[in-house]
Amino acid sequence: MMNKESGVFKAWEATVRKTQAAKKRANSLFGSMSVANVEEEDDEENENNGGAAGEVYHADKVLPNGDYYTGQWSDNFPHGRGKYLWTDGCMYVGEWFRGKTMGRGRFSWPSGATYEGEFKTGYMDGTGMYTGPNGDTYKGQWVMNLKHGNGTKNFFNGDCYEGEWRRGLQEGQGKYQWMNGNHYIGEWKNGEICGKGAFIWSNGNRYDGYWEDGVPKGNGTFKWADGSFYVGNWSKDPSEQNGTYYPSGSSQDANLEWDPQEVYNVDLNDCMVCPNEKVSILPSQKKLAVWRSTKGSDSVRPRRTSVDGRVSVGIERPFDRMRMWDGGGEEFGGGADRTSSVGRELEDDLLGLYVEDVNSKGTPRQQMKVPRTAKRQGETICKGHKNYELMLNLQLGIRHAVGRPGPAAYFDLKPSAFDPKEKVWTRFPPEGTKHTPPHQSTEFKWKDYCPLVFRTLRKLFKVDPADYMISICGNDALRELSSPGKSGSFFYLTNDDRYMIKTMKKAEVKVLLRMLSAYYNHVRAFENTLVTKFYGLHCVKLMGQPIQKKVRFIIMGNLFCTEYTVHRRFDLKGSVLGRTTDKPETEIDETTILKDLDLNFIFRLQKSWFQEFCRQIDRDCEFLEQERIMDYSLLVGLHFRNVSAAGDLISSGSRTPTGEETEGAPRLSRADMDQLLLDPSRWASIKLGMNMPARVEKTERRSNEYELQIVGDPTGEYYDVIMFFGVIDILQDYDISKKLEHAYKSIQYDPTSISAVDPKQYSRRFRDFIFKVFAEDA
Repeated sequence: MMNKESGVFKAWEATVRKTQAAKKRANSLFGSMSVANVEEEDDEENENNGGAAGEVYHADKVLPNGDYYTGQWSDNFPHGRGKYLWTDGCMYVGEWFRGKTMGRGRFSWPSGATYEGEFKTGYMDGTGMYTGPNGDTYKGQWVMNLKHGNGTKNFFNGDCYEGEWRRGLQEGQGKYQWMNGNHYIGEWKNGEICGKGAFIWSNGNRYDGYWEDGVPKGNGTFKWADGSFYVGNWSKDPSEQNGTYYPSGSSQDANLEWDPQEVYNVDLNDCMVCPNEKVSILPSQKKLAVWRSTKGSDSVRPRRTSVDGRVSVGIERPFDRMRMWDGGGEEFGGGADRTSSVGRELEDDLLGLYVEDVNSKGTPRQQMKVPRTAKRQGETICKGHKNYELMLNLQLGIRHAVGRPGPAAYFDLKPSAFDPKEKVWTRFPPEGTKHTPPHQSTEFKWKDYCPLVFRTLRKLFKVDPADYMISICGNDALRELSSPGKSGSFFYLTNDDRYMIKTMKKAEVKVLLRMLSAYYNHVRAFENTLVTKFYGLHCVKLMGQPIQKKVRFIIMGNLFCTEYTVHRRFDLKGSVLGRTTDKPETEIDETTILKDLDLNFIFRLQKSWFQEFCRQIDRDCEFLEQERIMDYSLLVGLHFRNVSAAGDLISSGSRTPTGEETEGAPRLSRADMDQLLLDPSRWASIKLGMNMPARVEKTERRSNEYELQIVGDPTGEYYDVIMFFGVIDILQDYDISKKLEHAYKSIQYDPTSISAVDPKQYSRRFRDFIFKVFAEDA
């Protein structure tokens, strides 16, 4: 047995040397194009020594690219228990299912790092233990290569963290123990101490209170071992620090000269949280080379697969080839240059492949196309526009409101800050005043509603005041959307698309002011909330006119402010009456808002994101239900990642009809996804509802004249997308007008099909529908 293994490994080493030489020759001949290695016929016959189709048997295989596999094998795939050794020294030993690492196994890196535990379609997923090359160990739960759930990490320097993890970093409740005996118990966020928690020093001193970015920030209490304590507002900025010192009964004059800044400069200096390691290459990125001879059979098809089981199937022409597909999701060539049509034809000929595009039922797919490109939304408000002066007034008011000195914005606001009577009027005469600049518009009055609350909301949403003013009040004019919404409100967009300004009715202002305290507490408690972000509530009163007109407006975040082209937009409520677009197919473009009955997709999110999405939809709906709000909707935007030059959508795993891909639009390939997992600093661009990589599955509604099918049947046809979504129109309460609308329409239509229903019923119906069209991507 030893001699047999020795012979196999010698053959493997020889093949490695031959493969490296072959790669050099291929590169010199074909440049950056990916070329399959071709083995001699006698090698092919040695490889084709397996059993009948479907039979599981033991195999020792030196694969044509130099990789080595020994273990159970079936239908040209590792299947059962087996060991796979890559030429770079990485190794997997464990369970396989049709070429996928699935079940329990052990993956080792050349650096000495190891992971032992559960795998799912190539990813470390489940429960497992990772040991780093420096001696760090993590034991706990994983999702798609990331620590996610409960787990314990022991660092090489003796520190230890035990608690909750999210997307590879400490988040939630956890305890960190330093080697010197100090420890922290409390909340974490993005790998840093953040939220409410207690820090206990080994000498008996302790701090209980709020933290931000790893240091005390907000209300907190510092206690000494002798019983004396200091209570106040904490900040690293001494000008924001204030509090009161209380000596213990046994020592009336102890620590009277104590400076709270000592906590930042001395006490916490030697209590740094160890950073998390970066893995050089993830198991899901490893290539799995699968080779098969087609001698004696015209029906055999070559397959190219990665360890996570992504397989591309083609129909073979008379050419025997081995092909590898790396984890990058680039189906043909792994990022190879294909700008030359000659190069593409040569590569196609070498691969000997063409693709027949069929759906799960075996019938040819009807090619879906992206909607036609639309010109930039909105009309620029230039001099001479009917709303030009209103825009100038708005910009002057915003500049004054944001730039005006105000009290420091602390997150713990007093109830008086939310009083509807808490508003500031400012007069803007053309000649200017001590506090306002001269301007060329007519005189107007400016009103700020609850200014401290909205200043704090902007801080909570991490909006920089200077950037905010430049976006709205810079040299670039606002753009007015071509037609007002159904409510009669007008919408304006800033030139950089970051903010949307909506005119409001007096009733909507009253609703927002009534619920402002609850809204503030909700968005503060749930960072991933999907409800609209509000940045300011204002009013312009035009003077010098017979009728002094008041224009009230709210400033909101624009959900579709992105570098990606948003190809499809859906406004979803869960009702059916009137829930189709009124545009003919020829007029639909990428800015058209489609509705419930136009929807022909199911949105599939990765497991952890789907779970968070469901939790957040429940929280947001409960909040809106408590505030008696209805008629809100989920606005969804889709960017299709794979579009041909002809505008055809390319489903996952199929080749472009033209052999080309569109250029210019940013794409997030599977390799980019793995890079995101490798580099936590890049996660900031992906949040719940923003820049989310996902898949959509096409649906088809059955023809039935007796029953309206609100959600179509899945077809098995998938598309890779970037998703954007959020809950909008959250200022409609169930007032007398909506009650009358419900009563009137209920006579004519099914009461469950109309939008105007009781908030409790609306929330239940909305959630039921959303949880049907969103699903976990399994």
